[in-house]
Amino acid sequence: MLLKEGSRGQEVKELQQALGIAADGIFGAGTRAAVEAYQKKKGLLVDGMVGRQTLAAIREATATTDNSEKIYSPSEGLVVNKYFLPKGEYKEGPTEKEYLFLHHTAGWNNPYKTVDSWAKDDRGAIATEFVLGGRSVKGNNDNYDGELVQCLPEGAYAWHLGDNGSPYMHTHSVGIEVCNFGWAKDGKTYVNTPIAADQLVTLPEPFRGHSQWHAYSDRQIETLKLFILWIAERDSINVGDGLVAEIKQKGAKAFEFNEDAYNGKIKGMWTHTNTRKDKTDMFPQPNLIDMLLSL
Repeated sequence: MLLKEGSRGQEVKELQQALGIAADGIFGAGTRAAVEAYQKKKGLLVDGMVGRQTLAAIREATATTDNSEKIYSPSEGLVVNKYFLPKGEYKEGPTEKEYLFLHHTAGWNNPYKTVDSWAKDDRGAIATEFVLGGRSVKGNNDNYDGELVQCLPEGAYAWHLGDNGSPYMHTHSVGIEVCNFGWAKDGKTYVNTPIAADQLVTLPEPFRGHSQWHAYSDRQIETLKLFILWIAERDSINVGDGLVAEIKQKGAKAFEFNEDAYNGKIKGMWTHTNTRKDKTDMFPQPNLIDMLLSL
């Protein structure tokens, strides 16, 4: 989330309340001055904008018992926001997790709205444990870019893989959905929404029939790396097995369907495309591949 002069909404109002100034939900000159004063007091970079470091400092200073339970930092640089689905929308478990699956939502940038949509639909316990916010394709809202949300309690699970050769993977895998629209055509999403030019990426070779895609943002990739390393430690998953091992051998073609992944024979980290020929999440964006190889 990034709040700056010109931002509006509930997040700004909550920021103003935390700073003890008039809360009108509009980030104007007065709010900027209050932010700068707070940053100076706390020894932070004084830029008048509320990014991850400033937001974390404000939340830590103003947290009540409830707030501190909703926001936690399991590793250096990683902040997790708890926003759990209602009971009945997931299976409580607990189960031991042996796989990590990477998905993208094929939708908008707000991770909380993604969770809300799962809570309101009639499909039952379909979700991933985590959702990673992104940039609006319209180029007018980066507030949720790189913001990580947890919507299931640790040890719980939900259905997120669809038809595959190993039902065991459903109950013994961690999933994360990255907010992203996926493939693009003529600079537009599959629902015909124009994508900001700086959020388009053209792959060196087409993937699943498409060359142009809505790019995973730098912040998403940075947070995803921290998340993967944390989950590897939390659940003792060897994330070097599966997708990363395949990338080392095949490059971008590692994102294609994999029979062993489909049947759950190799435990580790995979993408949804490895187990489904009809899916496009995630796609082999070059800097995503670079990040995975750096793990």
